[in-house]
Amino acid sequence: MRLFQRRALAALVSFVLLALLGAGGYVIVEGVPYDEALFMTVITLTAVGYEEVFPLSAAGRSYTAVVLVLGISWMGVWFAFITAFLVELDLTHVLRSRRMTRTIDELENHVIVCGVGRTGTEVVRELEHSNAPWVVIEQNADHVERLRKEQPDALVIEGDATRDSELEAAGIHRARGLVACLSQDTDNLFVCLSARDLNPDLSIVARASQEETRDKLFRAGATHVVSPEISGGIRMASMLLRPTVMSFLEVATRSSDHALRIEQIEVREGDRVVGVTLEEAHIPRETGLIVIALRRGGESGDFTFNPGSDTRIEPGDELVVLGERDQVDRLRDYLSG
Repeated sequence: MRLFQRRALAALVSFVLLALLGAGGYVIVEGVPYDEALFMTVITLTAVGYEEVFPLSAAGRSYTAVVLVLGISWMGVWFAFITAFLVELDLTHVLRSRRMTRTIDELENHVIVCGVGRTGTEVVRELEHSNAPWVVIEQNADHVERLRKEQPDALVIEGDATRDSELEAAGIHRARGLVACLSQDTDNLFVCLSARDLNPDLSIVARASQEETRDKLFRAGATHVVSPEISGGIRMASMLLRPTVMSFLEVATRSSDHALRIEQIEVREGDRVVGVTLEEAHIPRETGLIVIALRRGGESGDFTFNPGSDTRIEPGDELVVLGERDQVDRLRDYLSG
């Protein structure tokens, strides 16, 4: 865009100079007032074809021919510039789309966010803050433009998230999760149905505006359903009843000014802590993290809060830990050996 502005300014300046110099030539050759000479120059440069403003001598006609050639040449350059600009715009869009497609095709274990309204924007910010790869599917051009202003390198597919083709373009077969936060519950219902059919192992979080649609979303394949009204009400009451606890959770889960985080780490087959107790794993000593809970069997299992030191770690367990970001990264490295 800046190059276009510079070129447009150069074209405008060149036309003004041609008009001023051309008018000066008419004043010298024909001895006419400058305003008449300027008007004659402008209609000649633009090849409008009006009648002569004043009678022309033989020298004046020759001079007019020169001005006319210069005007036609300038118009040719101007139209070529406009054409090049339009081609560049289209080419830039094509190249950006191809580059984005290649990047998405290389993604694995990413999150697909369907809709970037107010809820989706917060989801994207949290994913970006957690350094989790993500792809957005959004149909509203205004929402896409707003997201790209905030995230210039955002991977955005402009299309209808309820269509299988858009979900496949977002790499749903390789994704770890999907967030359905479109404005209409019916659209989120279709997204859940399509996503679950395309990837049976996908973790799906859906937004429900109305309480009666929660069960339908679960039946459609949603793993978790979030209702902003219910969550907001519980949060508001908790802020009154347990303000210190809520402030701590705010810092540990959302604040970008603190490194403290609550994270979950899955223990995989072959990790160095498999088969040993929490005491033998030495997680606090090796990483500085605090293990505040353990869930056996993954998402379908039950939580054990403040697990004892004799708790034995098994493959598939999820450790809920509290600490700083670099400590969480250290734990991942420690588990893999």
